[in-house]
Amino acid sequence: LKEQIEACHARGIRVPIYTTVQWDHFTARQHPEWICTDELGRIVGTPPFEAGFYREMNVNSPYVEEFLKPHVREIMATLPTDGIFFDIVRVIPSTDPYTQDRMRAAGLDPANQDHRARFALDSLNAFKRDMSAFVWSIDPEVSVFFNAGHVGTRHRAVIDAYSHWELETLPSGGWGYLHFPVSARYARTLGIDVLGMTGKFHTSWGDFHSFKNLAALQFEVFQMLAMNAKCMVGDQLPPRGRIEPHVYDLIGKVYAEVEQKEPWCHGARPLCDIAVYTPEEFTIPGASHNLPDAIKGATRMLEEGAHQFDIVDSASDLTPYRVVILPDAIPVDAMLAAKLDAYLAQGGKLIATFESGLNPDKTGFALDGLGVAIAGEGPRDAAGNLARGCVYPQANYVEYILPDAAIGHGLPPTEHAMYIRGMDVTARPGSEVLADIVPSYFDRTWEHFCSHRHTPSAGQPGNPAIVRSGNAIYFSSPIFTTYQKVAPLWCKRLLLNALDLLLPEPLVRHSGPSTIRATINEQPAQQRQVVHLLHYIPERRGEFFDVIEDVIPLYNVAVSVRVPGSVTSVATVPQGAPLPFEMHNGRIEFVVPVIHGHQMIEVIRD
Repeated sequence: LKEQIEACHARGIRVPIYTTVQWDHFTARQHPEWICTDELGRIVGTPPFEAGFYREMNVNSPYVEEFLKPHVREIMATLPTDGIFFDIVRVIPSTDPYTQDRMRAAGLDPANQDHRARFALDSLNAFKRDMSAFVWSIDPEVSVFFNAGHVGTRHRAVIDAYSHWELETLPSGGWGYLHFPVSARYARTLGIDVLGMTGKFHTSWGDFHSFKNLAALQFEVFQMLAMNAKCMVGDQLPPRGRIEPHVYDLIGKVYAEVEQKEPWCHGARPLCDIAVYTPEEFTIPGASHNLPDAIKGATRMLEEGAHQFDIVDSASDLTPYRVVILPDAIPVDAMLAAKLDAYLAQGGKLIATFESGLNPDKTGFALDGLGVAIAGEGPRDAAGNLARGCVYPQANYVEYILPDAAIGHGLPPTEHAMYIRGMDVTARPGSEVLADIVPSYFDRTWEHFCSHRHTPSAGQPGNPAIVRSGNAIYFSSPIFTTYQKVAPLWCKRLLLNALDLLLPEPLVRHSGPSTIRATINEQPAQQRQVVHLLHYIPERRGEFFDVIEDVIPLYNVAVSVRVPGSVTSVATVPQGAPLPFEMHNGRIEFVVPVIHGHQMIEVIRD
């Protein structure tokens, strides 16, 4: 390792040192009493006679003081250390004696599952702060990162233990192509550097002698640039310790393009109209990088509509945003209600869907500004569970939306199936109903059913489906979860129409297909905006994950950008080809001759 570090340093390359925390095969064999245990007392992780090293070490055991800290001290004493990358640092509830003792000392009940989950998070955060302080006491200049495969809302509370964020996101390794934009759009709001991390593998870590398709690596890296992240491509050395030249030829092709694009990325910050709250904040923390369907569906819809947005939590400042979206499952307590009420009072716009806006007990809406009230809890299924929000394979509890002309622009004036049952609401006086719910003849049960799936519309409008109250629009259906599950175009069209009503002049519009990913950044020092247009299409060619093989160019794409003040020039970059442009009502309009995978356009302001 020392030779590798010296070789990199001779070429001006930083070399943070990797070490694992909760996966430690050597220590697990030496000290099995330091392994986490589940509610039945079994070790958490790889069984004894199964290949693998995935036994979860317990940070509440003597492992940290007796092994991990001496190990880190030795690394920093014997090797030139630019940083420490601690891998596998996750929320793992445990029932082992060390954890039980600490829980009792904290006044918690080790037999209570919720207490164990809360303590697992709190003790992990305490471990991070303690370990960072230990590392920085040795060398305050090194970088420190604790990796769990995801950076999300639970990281805000412990940001002081990190020097930066690293977003491990291998689309073919279980993360998928949605994980990076969701994670990056949140992480970039927290005020420290963001580094994107993909891999060179066709699948995931440990996939030796494989190669990611060039187009896929281009997209994954260029998307990092578009979303204000630095770039990293992961690899693993085989035991002989020699890099595979063909792998670095592949990475080099992409990094050569990055080098050309970098001047338009240094110091860039995103421009955003919209803040989207993530339901992740209100779920039990864990190690998984599986995200709530609602935030994935929201990200899909907004990206496909070319809208510019951040993902936020209840601690975020809403002042910079013109519209706030609460997707499907955002409970609103008194503090958040006051914040959102103040935002609306200051002229902000709000979209809420399904159970978003309800108080934490779900007994009523905490936001009067939504202009709706609960009409009833809705039907229950044969097991006694509320049907609303549940996914049934045959859409047993379907209902239909009949939109008016404004919210239904671009849709036929008829019923549209909402496959997941929504809320039963009434409109408060003064609210405007933009769409009605049309019930089916009956819900599908063993006693009465129709054809293969859900029952048709009964044709008579019922409760409101979409309600506008001043600057707020409420959807009774979980449109974001529905879009993530089955992607009805009409769900996206309704959402984009609602945004047209509340945000008639978005930052970016384009004439291209919904497969374009458009972002806009600002470089204040250069007095310019930089538009990124990406066009790569992931396909499920194999059963297990999406791949990108081909770059499909687009030609003559018209782009319109909202700009403050006047503009002196527009050009493609890094090519430097000037583009003719026109100014109309605070917008600059131009045509991009070709998008071959990734095209940046600089807009120079006066």
